[in-house]
Amino acid sequence: MRKGFLTFAAVGLLATGSLTACGDDSGSNGAGGDNGQTPKIGVILPDSKSSARWETADRRFLEEAFKAAGVEYDIQNAQNDKNAFQTIADQMITNGATVLMIVNLDSGTGKAVLDKAKSQGVATIDYDRLTLGGSAQYYVSFDNEAVGKLQGEGLSKCLTDQGVQKPTIAYLNGSPTDNNATLFKNGYDSVLKPKFDAGEYAKGPEQSVPDWDPAQAATIFEQMLTQTNGKIDGVLAANDGLGNAAISVLKKNKINGRVPVTGQDADLQGLQNILAGDQCMTVYKAVKQEADAAAELAIAIAKGERKDTGQTVKDPESGRDVPARLLQPKLIYKENVKDVVADGYVDKAKLCEGSFAQLCADAGVN
Repeated sequence: MRKGFLTFAAVGLLATGSLTACGDDSGSNGAGGDNGQTPKIGVILPDSKSSARWETADRRFLEEAFKAAGVEYDIQNAQNDKNAFQTIADQMITNGATVLMIVNLDSGTGKAVLDKAKSQGVATIDYDRLTLGGSAQYYVSFDNEAVGKLQGEGLSKCLTDQGVQKPTIAYLNGSPTDNNATLFKNGYDSVLKPKFDAGEYAKGPEQSVPDWDPAQAATIFEQMLTQTNGKIDGVLAANDGLGNAAISVLKKNKINGRVPVTGQDADLQGLQNILAGDQCMTVYKAVKQEADAAAELAIAIAKGERKDTGQTVKDPESGRDVPARLLQPKLIYKENVKDVVADGYVDKAKLCEGSFAQLCADAGVN
């Protein structure tokens, strides 16, 4: 990778919305307009099961950005299929992508795709997840350790508010193949481990959930509840999907609302769980900012421009400093669910339909 290939202004590019580009489904060799090629950007999303955000938010905001900029693009979803992921990448490169942006399924698959793109002269961006040992020229994401720290702080506040003494905390970590899950855990451990060490909290069962799969998370958490004879006082769930899985088990045992559960992504279901009192908090990551930052960067590279992010992230596997743009997350409790709606991330009509109408009104969602 050519370090410093990019020059990405640390402020202006995040504004919220004006990056972007025209929609077609193609890609192209080489890094863009300086060699006479038509800028074409390929994006591979990971799945639609681990989090609703990939289809409801990332796709939407990336499309808006690319259309506004008038560049050709192709956004596809690998649906957690490694073979499909590689096939999609090959097709995008063959069809002339000048930039390939990926959310890897795991670092091994991601690295193979990035290396193939690099060998074909296609510029590459890791979007949301860093590919360990990979060759992506840039990385755009949120500060994921900060996300985990907010989860730990949120759970701690909810337990304090409930007056729980020496609570036993269970961990539902994210997928073991996702580097973000490691970063989230680093963040919440930085808050909770000192409490375990001091005897303020007790460490309960802990398990990573393969592929961020909510169905597996529900099974895992049911087993946790059984092995502790129901003695779990708080659940650090790494995202809203895993949190909802834990809540479904708590509901079966009629103890939902009494056991604080965390989340992340501020998706529709997570916010409704918060309004209902079944989930204590989530972390809002303004995906529009992330998508706009990545799209602006991809568009610039596709047009042959050089940008500088002003930030780097060290790849723990290769030791390489990867030029990066890291955005800041926000902690969401019931009292500021309205901020997520005001930002346009979720639709108020969907959030507040039916039995949630009064809950929305009580929380000031308007």
